[in-house]
Amino acid sequence: MVVTDSGGLQKEAFFNQKFCIVARTETEWVELVENNFAAIAGSDYKKIISAFHSFDKKELSFDMPLYGNKVGEKIYNEIVKLVG
Repeated sequence: MVVTDSGGLQKEAFFNQKFCIVARTETEWVELVENNFAAIAGSDYKKIISAFHSFDKKELSFDMPLYGNKVGEKIYNEIVKLVG
């Protein structure tokens, strides 16, 4: 488990199969929070401790393909939407 305010480390934590407590009020990696690999706690001591205890007892597979799964196809589809 890691506690960080670094956007890069949040994603690295996932790649290294570690839960992440985000010491910020927002994150650019919302998919990590939505899939329970990360929790936003800011600098709130109680939220940090709560997230720690939540992750400490959690067993979750990090096999979810959040990154790199058909990413080229997804990018292409988004560009097609933009171009029309």
